[in-house]
Amino acid sequence: MPRCHAATRRSCLLRRAAVQVFLIRHPRPLLESGVCYGQLDVEGEDPRPLARRLRSFLPADTPVVASPLRRALGLAKALDTQARVDARLMEIDFGAWEGQRWSDIDRQLLEQWAADVLHFAPPGGESAALLQARVVDCMNSLCAEPGKRLALVTHAGAIRAALGYWLQLPIGQWSQLPLAFGSISLLEIESPAGLQRAADRHGEAKQEPAMAAAQLLYINR
Repeated sequence: MPRCHAATRRSCLLRRAAVQVFLIRHPRPLLESGVCYGQLDVEGEDPRPLARRLRSFLPADTPVVASPLRRALGLAKALDTQARVDARLMEIDFGAWEGQRWSDIDRQLLEQWAADVLHFAPPGGESAALLQARVVDCMNSLCAEPGKRLALVTHAGAIRAALGYWLQLPIGQWSQLPLAFGSISLLEIESPAGLQRAADRHGEAKQEPAMAAAQLLYINR
């Protein structure tokens, strides 16, 4: 299986991580290309072949938690019939844009988004800052114990937000991290102090001192 490295703050994974989180992107959605789907609950491709390949990267008895959206939950259940659901793992909410073709969305609004990717929110939707805050909050509550190991089946936006927070990447970097459908990334966090909820009054996750590293383990071909 192909392996490659993603952006990291270390040249290799930490030897002794307090927490291991396997971040898995859902299969390709059954939707025509060019459509903004965000939190639209669309089905994904058959998750069973992908689940068989991904299992080789997950230690036995790794708990699985998933976004409730069907494209993620289907894969989670294929990995573990006892998989739990947490709505904080949903994709970013694009509000009124969802279901529209990207080419049909107001260009002026897209330009405003490009000018402030972290804080701009589409009409009726949420900003990347709010997405990151809820994903970090979810991971804090699920991974509070040192030595915890967990698999999260979620979405590209949520995975990028998590990697950006713990690797302390600027929005311009983490929002562009390449993540294929069905890919699995391992995030290792050494310091339990890094697992503390930190959100300011605007809902933006703040950086906490934590040694962390990430590696892209598998790209689905």
